[in-house]
Amino acid sequence: MRIGPYTLDNNLMLAPMAGVTDRPFRQLCKRMGAGLVVSEMLSSNPKVWNTAKSQARMNHEGEEGIRSVQIAGADPELMAQAAQFNVENGAQIIDINMGCPAKKVNKKLAGSALLQYPSTVESIIKAVVNAVDVPVTLKIRTGWNTDNRNGVEIARIAEQNGIQSLAVHGRTRACMYKGEAEYDTIRRIKAAISIPVIANGDITSPEKAQQVLNCTGADGVMIGRGAQGNPWIFKEILHYLETGENLTPPPLSEQYEILHEHVANVQSFYGEVAGVRIARKHVGWYLSEHDTDRQFRKSFNAIEDASAQLEALNAYFEALQNRETRQISPAA
Repeated sequence: MRIGPYTLDNNLMLAPMAGVTDRPFRQLCKRMGAGLVVSEMLSSNPKVWNTAKSQARMNHEGEEGIRSVQIAGADPELMAQAAQFNVENGAQIIDINMGCPAKKVNKKLAGSALLQYPSTVESIIKAVVNAVDVPVTLKIRTGWNTDNRNGVEIARIAEQNGIQSLAVHGRTRACMYKGEAEYDTIRRIKAAISIPVIANGDITSPEKAQQVLNCTGADGVMIGRGAQGNPWIFKEILHYLETGENLTPPPLSEQYEILHEHVANVQSFYGEVAGVRIARKHVGWYLSEHDTDRQFRKSFNAIEDASAQLEALNAYFEALQNRETRQISPAA
C-alpha cells in the first residue's frame, strides 16, 4: 500500500489516540508489525506547542519507519502553520483529525464537529495540502449523527483537494464509541473515491480484520483500542491475512517481556513521576484478562516508585507462570 511516495510494509495501521500513541507505544507497535503508526493528535494552537505535553507528543527521537503526525483544529490558517511546523520537526505525513468525538475538542468545532460544515472541511484541507510538500491524509467518522451520515460527501471533497489517504471510523460523532461499528458507509466511501481508504472501528481480532476488509473493500485497517494492552495484534492479523491461520498467542513469558519493556520505556520517556502515573493505564489494559478481580491493579496503582512498579510486575507474572505450570502438570 502506498501513501504518496511512501510504500508501507503492510496495510495495518495504528490509530492515533490521545494519551496513548506516544513514542514508546508507537515504537512497540511498529516492532509488533504495524505498517504505519500515527502520533497522537497535536493542537494547531501555537500557544500550547511549548508545553510539556505537546513537547512529548512531538518527540520522534530514534523512531523507525515513516513519521505520520496528526494535527487538530478548526482554523485553516493555523492548521496550515501547524502542518509546516511539524514537517520542520520531522513529520513525513500530516494527518488531519476530523474524527475525534471528544467534547473538549468538538466544542472548539474541531475533530468530528467539522463534519457538520463541508465548506470548512474543504478550506482546511486546501490550506494544509498547499502548505506542505509531504502527503496529507485525513481521518473522519461516517457523519455527525445517524441522520447525517455524510461520509461520502466528505470523502469526495478530500480526494478533490489533494488528500492522499482516508481513514474512516465506522461510527458517527453522536455514536461516540457505543454499539457496534457500521461498515456500510465505509464501503460506499471506498466505491466513491480512488485514493486508499482505511477502515477503523472494533477491529479486535484477525478474523474481524479480514471480515472488515471483505465487507468494505478497504485498502487497509486501522487498529485503535484493539491494540491497547495487546500490541501483538498486528503480528497476529498480518499472519492471518497472509496464511488464513491463527498465530499462537504469545506465552506468558513473552507477554511479561513486552509489558516490562513497555513500562520501563514509559518511565524513561516521561520521567519517574509522570511515567509511573502513565504506566498504570497500560498495565490495566495488559492485565484485564488475567487480573479479573482487579486486586493486583488496585495495589499496583498505589505504587509511586518506578522500580517498585517493575518489581511488582515481575512478582505478579512469576505467580501467574507458577499457577499455569501447576495447571498443565500431570496429577501426581
